[in-house]
Amino acid sequence: MRDEHIIGLLENAPLTSFAEPELSAIRIHSENCPACLRAFHAALISARLLQERAALEFSPSPFFHTRVLAALRERQAANDNWAWSRMWRAAGALASSMVVTVAALAVFTFVAPSNQVTAPAPGWLASYSAEEIILDQSTAESQGAGASDGQVLNAIYSDEEAVK
Repeated sequence: MRDEHIIGLLENAPLTSFAEPELSAIRIHSENCPACLRAFHAALISARLLQERAALEFSPSPFFHTRVLAALRERQAANDNWAWSRMWRAAGALASSMVVTVAALAVFTFVAPSNQVTAPAPGWLASYSAEEIILDQSTAESQGAGASDGQVLNAIYSDEEAVK
């Protein structure tokens, strides 16, 4: 170790990690080399300072616990709002397209005129369609006679056959 300086050795490992034979070799070398002696003294001082500092006990300020919990609640509230906005950005286009599709289907179903031509039904079915019998009960009640189940089924199946 006489040809090599111990400064690199002291910089690579803490002083407390050296065994006694290594420490004695460092002391012997530092007696003959003033630069290594300064590095060895600096390592000793820093090790003692760290030991003293680690031995001190710190007590938190009186409202430390309250402030930490308040900061955590604020952060959690900010994260909850951020998660909702992130989810809306991810699913917003899909939800918007679904609303537009439902609105378009509603317009086509209820507002757009029907282009279906129905063949005249025989006999009593000429004045009724399946929609009038099922959806509009006031027409049958105003005429004084309700449609029976058989009449409803005949109206439905005769309308389907006319469309085919």
